[in-house]
Formats: sequence, structure tokens, C-alpha cells
Amino acid sequence: MNKIFVLTTVTIMMLINGCSTRGTGVYKKNSVSVEEYTPIMDKKKYTHPTMKPYEIMDIKYYPAVVKVGDKFNGNASWYGPNFHGKLTSNGETYDMMDMTAAHKTMPMNTILKVTNNNNGLTTHVRINDRGPFVGTRIIDLSKAAAKKIDMIGAGTASITIEVLGFASKKDVSKVSSLKKAASVKVTNDFCLQIASFSNIDGAIKIQEKYNGTDGYKTIIKDVESNNGRIFKVLLDGFDSRQEIIDYKEKKIFKHSFIVKKD
Repeated sequence: MNKIFVLTTVTIMMLINGCSTRGTGVYKKNSVSVEEYTPIMDKKKYTHPTMKPYEIMDIKYYPAVVKVGDKFNGNASWYGPNFHGKLTSNGETYDMMDMTAAHKTMPMNTILKVTNNNNGLTTHVRINDRGPFVGTRIIDLSKAAAKKIDMIGAGTASITIEVLGFASKKDVSKVSSLKKAASVKVTNDFCLQIASFSNIDGAIKIQEKYNGTDGYKTIIKDVESNNGRIFKVLLDGFDSRQEIIDYKEKKIFKHSFIVKKD
């Protein structure tokens, strides 16, 4: 039976609801589907609503995946009482005393380390909203997070943000602090099969030829089949399945396909 996904009015409004600031700023990247956010629909066709392009004040924004270790510099602002208790873009109720933040394009549940470049203070937040939409401001912090890095009075601050991992609100609640949750990384049980041989010599040649390609390593998997032994050459070292999908689409290895690790 075909499944039908209906975007309700509330869902649509959540996608465009921003934060305390509105203005200009463009982030142009191609929209991508995030495997981790597609639990119901066909993963090849479905894009979670919070990862779809959206438009604010005639400017289109393209949510895009990020990787652990990515860093960005810019200015931060914070939002509080006027939005406390209202819905965030992912459907949660905004609590200005939670360690959360809004970003224009990062996936929901991205865990960030935020450093105030003016005083060196740091804090950890989870993305659960969209915004801010003003100039060089790249993140809108909750009041609690802004207080941690001493920017309440100033209202804005020069900051550096670093992607530490990914954890849902439920995952965060299981640990004693968001700082511990920040160590959570997307686990990847998949790799890219680039070739297979009935003899080990051919597999070794391909392994040696492509080992280290774009920073990934090649491994050989010895598999028993009805036709005898098969030596599969796998490209490994991807942080997530989405990273493999993106890499496969570059068509560096024309006949490659994604396989699950044992």
C-alpha cells in the first residue's frame, strides 16, 4: 500500500517560523536528503521537511548536511522571552533555559560547541530551530546558552562553532549534560564496494591502487558463496551513510554500490 505524507498547516508554519531576528543572508547549497531523518518514507525519494529548501523575505535557504569537525565563524545573537513556549521549526516547544540554538541550514539535532571569540568562553547547544535571518549572524542561541558565554548584555558576539556530533532531544535527556551528549557521533555501518574478484591477486591490486583515495581506505572482504570464494574490495572510513551516498554520486567508481559491514 502506498504511503502518503501530508504536510499539515502546522508543519508548514514550523518550517518557516524563525527566531528573534529577521533580515538578509544567503546560504546557497544543493538540498540533500538525510538518511538519518527518513524513518518512514522511501529513503531515495523522501526529504524530511526540516531539510527542504525554504524562503524567508524573498531569500531561499538550502538546508545541508555537515560533518563532525566542521567549523564556522560569524556572529551570534540570542532569543528569549518573546519566543519562550512557542513552537520551534522542528516542532519542539522552545524553552529559553534549554541549551538549544537556531541555525539557517544545519540538520536538526546537530550538536555544536560555541566559542565566544571575545572572551574564550564555550558552551554546547543542540540545533532545534531555524534562524537567525540577519546579516552575518550565523546562530541564534537560547538565553541559557548565551549566558554561558557571557553575551546577554551585548546581545551579539563574534563566535566560532564546531560540529561535535548528533543527538536527539531524547538522547540528550539520557545523559547528565549536553556536553556529554556532544561526544555522540553518527555511527556508520556501511561502506562502498568498488570491485569484486574470484582471485585474491586482482583484489590486492585494486586495494593497493585505490587505498587512500580522498582520505578513505580500502579493505578486502573474503566471502564464501555458492560459486566459491569472492574477494570484495571495499572503500571504508565514511562518517555516515549520507556521506557514502554523496560520494557515490560523484561516480568516481562507476559500478560501486553501498554495502553493510558485518
